[in-house]
Amino acid sequence: MNHLFRKVFLALGVLLLAGAANAQLPDFTGLVEDAGPSVVSVMATSTAKANLRNAPSADEDAQMQEFFRRFFGQPGMPGAPGAPQAPRDRTSQGTGFIISADGYILTNHHVIDGADDIHVQLADRRELSATLVGSDAETDVALLKVDEGRLPAVRIGSSSALKPGQWVVAIGSPFGFDHSVTAGIVSAVGRSSQVTGQQYVPFIQTDVAINRGNSGGPLLDIDGKVVGINSQIFSNTGGFMGVSFAIPIETAMRSAEQLKAKGYVSRGLLGVRIQEVTRDVARSLGLPRSSGALVFQVEPGGAADKAGVKIQDVILAFNGQEVARSAQLPPMVGAVSPGSKASLKVFRDGKEITLPVTVGEAPRGDEAVAGSPGGSVDTANRLGIGVEDLSAEQREQVGLGKDEGVVVTRVSGAAAQRLRAGDVILMVGKVKVGSVAQFNQATKNAKAGEPVMLLVRRGDASQFITVTPAKD
Repeated sequence: MNHLFRKVFLALGVLLLAGAANAQLPDFTGLVEDAGPSVVSVMATSTAKANLRNAPSADEDAQMQEFFRRFFGQPGMPGAPGAPQAPRDRTSQGTGFIISADGYILTNHHVIDGADDIHVQLADRRELSATLVGSDAETDVALLKVDEGRLPAVRIGSSSALKPGQWVVAIGSPFGFDHSVTAGIVSAVGRSSQVTGQQYVPFIQTDVAINRGNSGGPLLDIDGKVVGINSQIFSNTGGFMGVSFAIPIETAMRSAEQLKAKGYVSRGLLGVRIQEVTRDVARSLGLPRSSGALVFQVEPGGAADKAGVKIQDVILAFNGQEVARSAQLPPMVGAVSPGSKASLKVFRDGKEITLPVTVGEAPRGDEAVAGSPGGSVDTANRLGIGVEDLSAEQREQVGLGKDEGVVVTRVSGAAAQRLRAGDVILMVGKVKVGSVAQFNQATKNAKAGEPVMLLVRRGDASQFITVTPAKD
């Protein structure tokens, strides 16, 4: 009997625990009923155009027709082996959502990019022709307009308060299955361009199932308000693998407002190139921790140049916002209106200083932050780097001045992990080098175990790297 009672109590306990767990799970039915009518499917068609440059001449066409008559018993037909293929229209499908009752719709730039004809299908299956108001590749946002009286619009929320672990819901048309609903949680916020390739967007990362066709659809919070636009997935297979990215709604709406007002998006620009602050860079500069954005190039005459920013400065904050990682700076600057007054907190020579700056304007589509003969080989420096002087012709090829840079000819030891032959070293620490003699002088006091910072040009890109001399 006691054994029976124990089993009954155990079963009751399991049921109570299951009931408690279920009570914590949200019910999304009301949310979907409320927001669903505002979600649309987007169909964008790019009309095929014949490539006249590669089109066959009349003689060539006659020869081809004769070939098909002899070997296939009929004239050349589109699709026949060896026959010229007729150009085909290309249609892409995505999702969008109505942001105002008068018919403005948000979607992704990549959904409608290059389209000649755009249609949207409403939740009630009506299909409407849409006009492209404007599109912005940098934020991957496009604004459409349909004329159909009053339409149900979404409620716009805020992504600034989102925290990892919060529930979010997506509505979209994956693989053409319109109005599919998926749910998950926020995995992270403020994801950088290093992951997504778009430097002006601090992406929301989620584990909501997003697939081809979901692009441009709304990401909703638990109250049914739009907090983002589903834009990208991170995948090795092309399908969903648990990592998806959404554009914060504040970023999207800023772009939409400008597209509506003037047809393009203007962004702030500092005019610097930046990189991450590694532990070795922090040690070399005397920074207490590896944070901020290390400046390795300042555009002459740009906003940062006028404000007094120098190479090897570390930008710690912009307008009072901390810059913990270099990738956080471009979205901060890009969100500021050109001509605005701002402030930079900079670490230089062991001190923090504040510089006032008037923010410039990024060119549209620009990716700037809106980050041999005659010489002798050196064999004595402690860094394990062999260098030669650059000839005038070599300097001209890579766009360097008369006394800029030495070319790396060989590397050994720790330097071999960071450098390769053909790299051009422009600076050692804060010293510019333009000859083997200057390089030797700049490196002669390098101490074992203490990182030395080098400004290195590789191809068209420059960045700081650190090399730590080995201990004797």
